[in-house]
Amino acid sequence: MLKINESIFRSYDIRGLHPAEINKETAYLIGKAYIRWLKRQTPNAKYQILVSRDMRDSSPELSKELIRGLTESGANVVNIGLSTTPMHYFGINFLNTDGGIMITASHNPAEYNGFKVSLAKAVPVGKDSGLEEIKKIALDQKESINVIANKTGTVAQKDILKDYVSFLTKDRKLNKNLKLVVDAGNGMAGLVLPKIFEKLDIKNYEPLYFNLDGNFPNHEANPLKEETLTELKRKVLENKADLGIAFDGDGDRAGFVTNNGEAVRGDYIIALIAGLLLKENANGKIIYDVRSSRSVKEFIEKKGGIPLRGKVGHSFMKERLRKEGILFGGELSMHYYFQEFFNCDSGELAMIKVLELLSESGKNLAELILPLQKYFQSGELNYEVGDKEAKIKEIEGKFSDGKIDYLDGLTVEYLDWWFNLRASGTEPFLRLNIEANTKELLEKKQKLLTEIIK
Repeated sequence: MLKINESIFRSYDIRGLHPAEINKETAYLIGKAYIRWLKRQTPNAKYQILVSRDMRDSSPELSKELIRGLTESGANVVNIGLSTTPMHYFGINFLNTDGGIMITASHNPAEYNGFKVSLAKAVPVGKDSGLEEIKKIALDQKESINVIANKTGTVAQKDILKDYVSFLTKDRKLNKNLKLVVDAGNGMAGLVLPKIFEKLDIKNYEPLYFNLDGNFPNHEANPLKEETLTELKRKVLENKADLGIAFDGDGDRAGFVTNNGEAVRGDYIIALIAGLLLKENANGKIIYDVRSSRSVKEFIEKKGGIPLRGKVGHSFMKERLRKEGILFGGELSMHYYFQEFFNCDSGELAMIKVLELLSESGKNLAELILPLQKYFQSGELNYEVGDKEAKIKEIEGKFSDGKIDYLDGLTVEYLDWWFNLRASGTEPFLRLNIEANTKELLEKKQKLLTEIIK
């Protein structure tokens, strides 16, 4: 009997080391388990499934075996091959498939791989929305998982890159003279970006690491880590560029560097894109996660929007966008979600929106973020803790004089500072974010909370 390691099933996707945890047997079983689960959810569907992959060395083999598992279970596969995750989401909607699986480990190092699972309309399948059941089927493997369907499904190859680029670039009014430095980090964005710039008629950009290489020979493709932006910052200053842009491995996140070579917080970008979208969508709802600065809420209100706090995590964000008709949302982690993009995240569309903002305002990014830089933040601090829940309860008791809420972990607010403390769903960590009105107050409260946690 084929074996599968249950630790690869995470909160939002399936991910693990290759080949120890994720291998061709795993891919085959996931294909089988997904269709068996899907048949329970949508008994009358055609089971047409979109499959795509990133540029990792292990992805072609995993794709082949995943497709075998899907087709043996009676599904018809549309294989779009190499793709960014946003292009995969576009494909599910554009081709109107009943679901999709993307083979990627996002920003993780080369030795990892994984699967992002979706339903029709690119609705994510996470731990609470089906991934737990898929895990049980894959682990259980009663005879039915090894039974081949009466009719084996078909496989169609499809190239949607041109359609995707047309969708992203339609009716954009941009300053074509903007000078850019763009770092694809050897990830999947390197496939799409040249086509986007060609269509937008933007020629004045320096590409860094656009060649696809799943070994990430230059740096980890994770714009959230300041150390991965070193060369981008240097090049921006050297070239006197207007903007630096960095993508993660699968292209669903984008980080930005100002003309002064300064990395920009993800929540500031949420505010700026919100401001742009609210010009045409008065009273639009904008969602941001619990770690975001107070200045984001204030900025959204000033621009005539309705600010909403949300839980961290793409499945929570996408669900609220769909259910509440939210115009736009984002996370501190540089995921940006658009109603106009099927309620999904796209680093490529976020880049286009920032370019539109620079073009329309005539200002540089350093000037645009200035009104948001009112407070002082700790950034996300991680502490290894044995009993995470007990520690959160203890801290709640010590700060009971503040305004408390439990939307995502514990948030305690005071007039001149606040903090959020969340337990990681996948690691033995407590994650702490603090913001204060002054640098001195931030340092004082960070020292206090660190002492209590440790």
